[in-house]
Amino acid sequence: MELAYWIVAGLLAAFYLYAGGMKVARSKEQLQPMMGWVDRVPMPLVRTIGVLEILGAAGLILPPLTGVAAWLAVAASIGLLLIQVGGIAVHLSRGEARLIGLNIALLITAAATTWLATTWL
Repeated sequence: MELAYWIVAGLLAAFYLYAGGMKVARSKEQLQPMMGWVDRVPMPLVRTIGVLEILGAAGLILPPLTGVAAWLAVAASIGLLLIQVGGIAVHLSRGEARLIGLNIALLITAAATTWLATTWL
């Protein structure tokens, strides 16, 4: 279970570190081609989502790695799962049901990470 956690959590953390970093560092115009929803969301909220994604990525890796407050990995994976629930809701509200495939995959991965974290930690 430990190896499975590190593989799944590592992949999920890498994705969210990248995606969150883009939301924090890039302008609305730079994000628009890959994230069409940023046209209707205030940039402070986009930046907040990016920071939460980065914190979630760190929460998946650092607590279990250091052995300090390892329960934070469970909290981080639940938080990332909730971000995807929000992402699915945004896409559906915009009539973009065809675009939720990645959101569903990330939601399932976050759920698996939560389960692995609760069985291993």
